Amino acid sequence: MSIKSLIINPGSTSTKIGVFEDETLLFDETLRHSTEEISAFSSIVKQKDFRKNIILDILNQRNFDLSTLNVVVGRGGMLKPIPGGTYLVTDDLLEDLKIGVQGQHASNLGGIIAREIADSLSLPSFIVDPVVVDEMESVARYSGIPEISRVSIFHALNQKAVAKRYAKEIGKSYESLNLIVVHLGGGVSVGPHHNGKIIDIFNALDGDGAFSPERSGSLPCGALVKLCFSGQYTEKEIYSKLVGKGGFNAYLGTNDMRDVEKMMDDGNENAKAVRDAFIYQVCKDIGAMSTVLKGKVDQIIITGGIAYGNRTIESIRERVEWIAPITVYPGEDELLALAQGAIRVMNHEEEPMKY
Repeated sequence: MSIKSLIINPGSTSTKIGVFEDETLLFDETLRHSTEEISAFSSIVKQKDFRKNIILDILNQRNFDLSTLNVVVGRGGMLKPIPGGTYLVTDDLLEDLKIGVQGQHASNLGGIIAREIADSLSLPSFIVDPVVVDEMESVARYSGIPEISRVSIFHALNQKAVAKRYAKEIGKSYESLNLIVVHLGGGVSVGPHHNGKIIDIFNALDGDGAFSPERSGSLPCGALVKLCFSGQYTEKEIYSKLVGKGGFNAYLGTNDMRDVEKMMDDGNENAKAVRDAFIYQVCKDIGAMSTVLKGKVDQIIITGGIAYGNRTIESIRERVEWIAPITVYPGEDELLALAQGAIRVMNHEEEPMKY
């Protein structure tokens, strides 16, 4: 029997939905929300009815029969650190999404809205591989200062999805492979996958690791401390330099690699230097993560929006293909990844995880 799913992926100013029959997309929509609409709510969780009603209105306009659904899936949010997998939206999980135990983020609404719609139809609701997936080994958590531990917040959904896709394509189990997965988007994350777990990672939300189109990357500690106490910036302004206004935005005034390459083609030497430094830092992270896997790397997988750029991929190949062969899956199909997580559970290929 085929499985029909409704997928809900809320972002800060949009809500993406998709309806799948097994892994076939029947239709999708990106519902845009203006700043005025969003600012009318004092908290993210109070946006729930506003966004849910828009979703239901769109499905009604599409003449979609909700009774044909088998499952509703939402993007996971800022929960407690949890292992990767597909989680039933239980009461405890729902409560932690509402309070935002690791912070308020629009993705928290995914599981909340999924649960409400599913409950109205007497269906199960799930979230899949939220950004707080934490499978780090204990040795990876040390920072060098006892008051600070390294934490795992990153592009877990896409990293897990492309790793499992690669394993399926070569006819092996994900758990049997050593992979380095490199997500190149507005943020960057580089994860070593060992025995089905991502055993080391950096906090991509705060912009650790290589700098990216929008994030500063890891910075010289002493210089950052001096900047923080210079009196020139508020805490909020400093953080915006790390996340949002860092990286390409800071150096070149754009967060789009295509713009950077056009600048390079027009003879902008600064653009070329920034782009080369970005690739250099990403490759250093890949090299570092290869040591986590003790040099036994079956494949390097590159994904995310920047992976569409052939010049970027070829430059990365030149530096790291000696470590392992490279497979490229451009973009990040989050709706499909969420659907696949639910399908694996509904087809009894995986057990649902318990929160």
